[in-house]
Amino acid sequence: MISGKVITIVMPAYNAEKTLRKTYAEIPFDIVDHVILVDDASSDATAKLACELGIHHVIRHEKNKGYGGNQKTCYQKALEIGSDIVVMLHPDYQYTPLLIPSMCHMIANGLYEVVIASRILGKGALKGGMPRYKYIANRLLTLIQNLLMSQKMSEYHTGYRAFTKEILQTVNFRQNSDDFVFDNQMLAQVAYKGFQVGEVSCPTKYFRDASSINFRRSIMYGFGVLGVSIAYRLQKMKLCKFKIFN
Repeated sequence: MISGKVITIVMPAYNAEKTLRKTYAEIPFDIVDHVILVDDASSDATAKLACELGIHHVIRHEKNKGYGGNQKTCYQKALEIGSDIVVMLHPDYQYTPLLIPSMCHMIANGLYEVVIASRILGKGALKGGMPRYKYIANRLLTLIQNLLMSQKMSEYHTGYRAFTKEILQTVNFRQNSDDFVFDNQMLAQVAYKGFQVGEVSCPTKYFRDASSINFRRSIMYGFGVLGVSIAYRLQKMKLCKFKIFN
């Protein structure tokens, strides 16, 4: 706990057997109360290893529900067990768990309701091996989103973020996509509701066993991101209504 706040780490996992142990070993259990791992019908021994490591809340989807569908299960379980601060940490070791205390302190001390770990602040993305085409797409999409949504975030595409329970109780995350655009929808919902978002600089690692989407799915994701921002703008202008913002 920090300041009496129950801290839960949620790990949306898919074929993470090779990296889970290393990720789990760096979680700061002096402040973390619970760990939830949701295995999205992996073909490897991710769920078995999670149990061996002592993770008490291990949930396995019998059918693959997608990255967004996995997070829906994560957040629902986190609310059920009484979490006050929920941190999403990928078990592929692409993001360092060592940032968890900084992110949680920013929330527990009342500075922000949401904190994201940005790969763009501090030039961590290219240094960590992010493909150049992904870096360029990240910067271009972020620029467009900031313009459409009147925000000033350094990036919208990091998978490392922390929320208060009030965020999860307020935004309509269950209406979001089951695919990768889920993350972007969450930040758009947070911005639409007027919550404050803090950022910390995050080094990242791109390597063979780290999860990543291919070029075709990246293109689809990019169009999905633009759709989210346009929907945000249209609803702010009272021209349309979309379920994810209601």
